[in-house]
Amino acid sequence: MHLNPYGEYAVLLAASLANEWPDDRQGIEDRTRDFGMTMIFPAGADDHAATGVVVEDWLRVVDAPEDGERARLLNEQMAAAAAYPRLTDHDGEGWHLHYRDENDSMPFVLRAVISVGTSLHLATRGMHRLSRCAGEPCRNVVVDITRNGRQRYCSVRCANRAAVRRHRARPSR
Repeated sequence: MHLNPYGEYAVLLAASLANEWPDDRQGIEDRTRDFGMTMIFPAGADDHAATGVVVEDWLRVVDAPEDGERARLLNEQMAAAAAYPRLTDHDGEGWHLHYRDENDSMPFVLRAVISVGTSLHLATRGMHRLSRCAGEPCRNVVVDITRNGRQRYCSVRCANRAAVRRHRARPSR
């Protein structure tokens, strides 16, 4: 058996959804596959909109002005997704723990996975490791998974643009 703590991949999934919102429910499910989730979600009529609310709530965590507020919001989200752990063996993954029932809706599962994963990421790596891109006017989410904990840009493109702006802003000689 292995433990699935819903760590780094969950917070990266949340950032991916926030930075590039899928057009439909299938797009959300495809994105979950891209980030390693293999479960099939029972279809619900409002899955796309309800998952959008989950991502909007998560963005409040990203934008929280201080650590205590960030923790309060994550605790609130985890409480809303509270479920008992269960041992499961699906899709040939081997026995592992899930923190949800087999038939929970996509939005419910993603709220649990994203809030727990974000909490684990911030608690183990540092509360500052979630932010918005420092490359104006970009507003993408940055999940800092670097060794030194100093990632400020969502992409090399934004980092390069910021460097060019700084260079051009220097007084000419």
